[in-house]
Amino acid sequence: MTGLMLASLLVALSASPQQSSPQPTILIAVPAEGETQQLELKDGTRAIGRVESVTGERFTFRTVSGVAMEVDRAMVQAIGPVTGRVVNGEFWTADPNPTRLFFAPTGRSLKRGESYFGVYEILLPFVQYGITDRISIGGGTPLIFGSNDLPFWVTPKVQIYKARSTEVSLGVLHFFNVGDYNLGIAYGVVTTGSADSAFTVGAGYAYERSGEEGDDGGSPLLMVGAEHRVGRRIKLVTENYLFRDGGLASGGLRFLGERLSVDLGLVSPIGVGEFVAAPIINFVWKF
Repeated sequence: MTGLMLASLLVALSASPQQSSPQPTILIAVPAEGETQQLELKDGTRAIGRVESVTGERFTFRTVSGVAMEVDRAMVQAIGPVTGRVVNGEFWTADPNPTRLFFAPTGRSLKRGESYFGVYEILLPFVQYGITDRISIGGGTPLIFGSNDLPFWVTPKVQIYKARSTEVSLGVLHFFNVGDYNLGIAYGVVTTGSADSAFTVGAGYAYERSGEEGDDGGSPLLMVGAEHRVGRRIKLVTENYLFRDGGLASGGLRFLGERLSVDLGLVSPIGVGEFVAAPIINFVWKF
């Protein structure tokens, strides 16, 4: 009898209507002048353009190529702003990694809440997070297995000036657990130009100090770099250093996605008797 009552209760519960979680409301409105949006529908369709008008449960979305789409609000999966520009009727998304060249920082800053994860040369992962629109902090550690005292670094950065085409930042790349040494680079960097074509120059001081008193060392250095976009998905990048005993020259390509960028290039020492080059392979994912 007890088993029959339990079975009846389970049947009744399974037959009772289940309350579903309410779906979040997606705000659909005409954006500010000059703002571009990305529309994603529930069937997987994506379009770049902007909402032109809203009438009840339907709205008009005009793509960058001029096509007007009449869309039912219930079909929308997501809609939001996207950065970039229209070139000959084609939308070019912004470089997802504008705050760095290959290795060196630019004068640009992450916005509050923005972050990225990257890997230098396959073995050097790092992260950076925007605390405010002008202050960010990050760090990383090499992928070295079996070490008890794993070295790591931190990368605080502060933007001190921002105008329409020029941005200036100060920062430090500081290393920990590198033997008995306390070392890093303090720098200032200026970037001028547009998001697609810009020139960057930086000056820094590479410092080094051991645990022994009076064993200080350091060296000034100069960095000159540039970037120039040549297509929807490709940007040319160069980053070059001069320091007390020589220098480094590098150049290559950045392949651009909506959130992922991939750098491929070569770096070579300056002032040696023969040409020697090492590959540059970087991956950066922006959140």
